[in-house]
Amino acid sequence: MSGGPASGMSQGPDPEADDDGEWRFGIDDVGPEAEPDPPEPDPIEPESISLEHAVFVGLGVVLTVGILLTGLL
Repeated sequence: MSGGPASGMSQGPDPEADDDGEWRFGIDDVGPEAEPDPPEPDPIEPESISLEHAVFVGLGVVLTVGILLTGLL
């Protein structure tokens, strides 16, 4: 077999291609002024608990505890 690219050996990047001595990005691209700060999201306000949600949360807790106890015993 030959040592060509199809032989499964990985070859690194060409060292002559990246050795030009210049920076890839300018200071404006990566500095603190590169992007403006994202806008602040609206705060999430808690709502009152509905009976339907409470029942499903309770059912999930009971099923989880039951499955864990069944697996441990």
